[in-house]
Amino acid sequence: MVSEPTVADATNRIYESLQADNADIDAHIATLKAALTREGLKEAVFDPARLVQNNRSGRKLMQAYFRQRGVTVKYSAS
Repeated sequence: MVSEPTVADATNRIYESLQADNADIDAHIATLKAALTREGLKEAVFDPARLVQNNRSGRKLMQAYFRQRGVTVKYSAS
């Protein structure tokens, strides 16, 4: 049996994707959305320090992009 990725796994893949110029970002968001559902979570939490665009506009843009794909993004306090 193949284990499904956890929210942490999916979140790490998204950090990697953001570092790689958003490679496969939509697939990773879909994986994250499924993992959140499995784990009964309503939102994904990202560490702003690990973002490529760690400024207010970059964070807002990321939240909007993920929200369009059904994932609510929150940021941890740095």
